[in-house]
Amino acid sequence: MERSTAANNPFVLMIDPQTVFAAIERSERLARLQSTICRPLDKPRPEKPVESLKAFDAEIESIEVVDSTFGE
Repeated sequence: MERSTAANNPFVLMIDPQTVFAAIERSERLARLQSTICRPLDKPRPEKPVESLKAFDAEIESIEVVDSTFGE
């Protein structure tokens, strides 16, 4: 009887990992779950060419910024 009370108390589950594992193994809802492993971050991202980044940076740096907050 003490074990079922411990399994229903989340604070006891946090300090007693064996109870957590036992509760997981007995869980019918977890046994019925369908699982799919998705690993989209495992694929390397295509790298941008360094030359195009340098050209973009140069273009941005060449733009003159006009501060229009002060009336002329």
